[in-house]
Amino acid sequence: MVESLPKRNATYIISNQLVKSSTSIGANYRAALRARSKAELIAKIGIVEEEADETLYWLEILKEGGIASPEIIDPLWKECNELLSIFIATIKTTKASSS
Repeated sequence: MVESLPKRNATYIISNQLVKSSTSIGANYRAALRARSKAELIAKIGIVEEEADETLYWLEILKEGGIASPEIIDPLWKECNELLSIFIATIKTTKASSS
């Protein structure tokens, strides 16, 4: 999707941030799977949550700025928002099971 965006200075910056935050979701989730304790899992999934939220932000900027069409952004935004909900639920469940 990023490769299809118009080649402009502002678009380059936004798309670069989008690539960083979205790939960070996977990298940090992978690290969370290797957590050595519930506290470490919660901390690492917290980072995943932040990166997913940042990814939603950059997708919103692309859509609201008219840089990318809703047809392109909406399915990505929906999927990322669903993942964010899963990460938040994971944090809540893990915290509850620690009590």
